Amino acid sequence: MPGATDAQRRLGGLLRERNFRLLWTGETVSGLGTSMAVVGVPLLAVSALHAGTFAVAALTAAAYLPWLVIGLPAGAWVDRLPLRRLMITCDLISVVLFASVPLAAWAGVLGVGQLLVVEVLAGAAGIFFGAAYQAYLPVLVRTQDLMEGNAKLQGSGSVASIGGSALAGLAAEAVGYASALLFNAASFVVSAVCLLAIGAESPARSRDIRHTTIRADIAEGLRFVWGDRLLVRLTIFPAVANLAYSGSLSIMVLFLVRVAHFGSAVVGLLISVEGAGSLIGALTARRLARALGTARACLLNVAVGGLGGLLIPLTAAGPRVVFYLVGTGIVSATIVGANIIMISFRQAYCPPAMLGRFVATQRFLAFGAAPVGALLAGALATALAIRPALWILLTVFALSGSLLLTRPMLASRDLPGGQAEPVVETATGAG
Repeated sequence: MPGATDAQRRLGGLLRERNFRLLWTGETVSGLGTSMAVVGVPLLAVSALHAGTFAVAALTAAAYLPWLVIGLPAGAWVDRLPLRRLMITCDLISVVLFASVPLAAWAGVLGVGQLLVVEVLAGAAGIFFGAAYQAYLPVLVRTQDLMEGNAKLQGSGSVASIGGSALAGLAAEAVGYASALLFNAASFVVSAVCLLAIGAESPARSRDIRHTTIRADIAEGLRFVWGDRLLVRLTIFPAVANLAYSGSLSIMVLFLVRVAHFGSAVVGLLISVEGAGSLIGALTARRLARALGTARACLLNVAVGGLGGLLIPLTAAGPRVVFYLVGTGIVSATIVGANIIMISFRQAYCPPAMLGRFVATQRFLAFGAAPVGALLAGALATALAIRPALWILLTVFALSGSLLLTRPMLASRDLPGGQAEPVVETATGAG
């Protein structure tokens, strides 16, 4: 596994390494396009297609719905396939999907139904890409450099999110709501080209898992996660938090446009605050972990983030816009800070041959909860109005952090080091 020399780390860290720099460049550009689409798709639905409240929430649900169907099998397949080639394939599929939207708009046949299909299929491609991406980083960098690598990737992604969210509204007004999605399609092309230029492929597996069944591989991954008390908590917490926060995000554009009465360009600028907060979280995560320990830094991020989220429903036009700016900044900073710590921990803790399944199992629950949260948000907003729905969802988000208040997390300064041993199946089938 390649690693930077001491001199290289002093001068530029992992960015001095060609393969990591290519991965970082591709993901940064792709993140710019994706952040534009996160704002652009609901703006297209609301402003150009005049979609209703529930339909807009369903678009967010559609992007996460594949997790409920293929989330677990995807992890098993990732552990069977060459990671880099799989990621390139996912990029190219995404290019075709997002380019189809402006083409349909120019032909006069675009509808909410096509947007739902694009979101579902792009979400499925994202499942495979995300699991492969997290399993691929340890191929490029040393174990002790994982937190630096994750921090740099999260940091550049945060900068891309700032620019992408701010540009989304401006691009929509300049070239049209549908045409603006061409930027996202082009960003996936850049990501694919960068991955093609990387010379490192995933190493051979320690055993030939092609001689086992997908069902057996999934079961092995589940036994590994549920056989570890700490991993169980670190799996359930993101699921509950993601259900609530993804639900709030699914109606956030509606809230800013129809309740707070901001225009498209202003909405893009406001949502870009999330990227600014994420950048702060990425820049401070390693320092906070060194100062407090990884376990305590994780708990602090989660607690502060939950309180910050409760400021967002207070937002309104005029001076009360500060509640959105501060609340979203705090939430995004703490989410990224906690994610960097937890992702780096699991990349080092999990055996390489099982990392795809490990990641997919955790993300299956976390992202699988997102469509449920989005549909719940749509139902609450329809029944109670948008602002009360936000209050309910963000209160649940704040309370979700209590799931981590366990004796191991409270008593330990750091999350465990070293690599876990896979759970071995006994004659009775128990782990």
